[in-house]
Amino acid sequence: MIPRLNRKGNSHTPPHFQRRKLANHVCQGFRCRQKRWLTASRVTNPGCGPGFQQSREIALMPRPGTWIGSATPRIPLSTMLLPSLSTLLLAGLPAVNAAITYKGVDWSSLLIEERAGMSFKDVNGNTKPLERILIENGVNTVRQRVWVNPSNGEYNMDYNIQLARRAKAVGLGVYIDFHYSDTWADPGKQGIPSGWPTDIDNLSWKLYNYTLESCNRFQDAGIQPTIISIGNEITPGLLWPTGRTNNWGNIARLLRSAAWGIKDSRLSPKPKIMIHLDNGWNWNTQNNWYTNVLRQGTFEASDYDIMGVSFYPFYSEAASLSALKTSLTNMANTWGKEIQVVETNWPVQCPNPRYQFPADVRSIPFSEAGQVQYVTKVADVVRSVNRGNGLFYWEPAWLNNAALGSSCPENTMFAWGGRARSSISVFQRI
Repeated sequence: MIPRLNRKGNSHTPPHFQRRKLANHVCQGFRCRQKRWLTASRVTNPGCGPGFQQSREIALMPRPGTWIGSATPRIPLSTMLLPSLSTLLLAGLPAVNAAITYKGVDWSSLLIEERAGMSFKDVNGNTKPLERILIENGVNTVRQRVWVNPSNGEYNMDYNIQLARRAKAVGLGVYIDFHYSDTWADPGKQGIPSGWPTDIDNLSWKLYNYTLESCNRFQDAGIQPTIISIGNEITPGLLWPTGRTNNWGNIARLLRSAAWGIKDSRLSPKPKIMIHLDNGWNWNTQNNWYTNVLRQGTFEASDYDIMGVSFYPFYSEAASLSALKTSLTNMANTWGKEIQVVETNWPVQCPNPRYQFPADVRSIPFSEAGQVQYVTKVADVVRSVNRGNGLFYWEPAWLNNAALGSSCPENTMFAWGGRARSSISVFQRI
């Protein structure tokens, strides 16, 4: 989610496909050395891969699990002939109710709010750190956006390490949302960070190394994220102009590089990798995007674990709960991935909405009780979907931006002054 009204030299790329036999290959900077011919069509060496400042020779080593062939990616024969086991198992099965495993909020703005003098109180008026209020009310995971080189340092890696340490200290899981930009990345903008290359080969390497290095920094700081999203609301692509949807092959290559930056990092245990799109209620959007990216044969189903979506009811009358359920159900049954709504919120007042609200939420009041009703209904939709297991409320404590990008002036779960609204307890109920 972006505040919409007031915002918010290597010629090879990982994975690189080459028809060649590789001998006496040494994986520099990784714990593996080997001397062998690659005679099979699939590389099965999970420990090796390109890392920091790799030479052209090292760049020739394909990513684990990729095909050695021409420079054009090839789809594995098994993929063309057989559906995945998960697809077979899920086909024809009814949706099952499951617990919401990840009950979370995005709290990225916290340090900025505190620097502006804001403090927080529980529903009884007791001043406490925000993380303590969240965990006392059922939140178990916090989401944090990461920007590459922001001009004022907000949301950069140093900022996020400081914030994540506070989460870990009280037992909260951390979900990292890489924007891969120096500022907001959303459906309206996905700018390449300053100083990054724009050609696909070098950009893929830069993305891989940036992701790898960032993950290693989290590990060195004692932080092991449970989820990492490789991009934010990337429905129109990422890292523009190179990764626009007029070139699905470039998008697939970039996502492959980002995913393997995580997989090749020192993070232990490894986090789950998420793809995050907006308009989660729109099945046609989701289906078109995943079909086009996955058919490239470069970014594979095994490269990610979770399909995350944004779902906001105040930008389109079509964004109904019933449409969300249809879309998420189709996603789960088609691709067999974990499903999460990772951005949503509801207003406590909305006197002049810019758009008509969907019919099946119009009975929900604009109030604290309405926030509880709305979040509960979204959680019910997620629970009804095969492998639906996560819900995140976007920025419930960003009091200096209480509209949260909508035409409704207040969508937070804290009132001005920092006191928690009664709706914050909804995470104990879902």
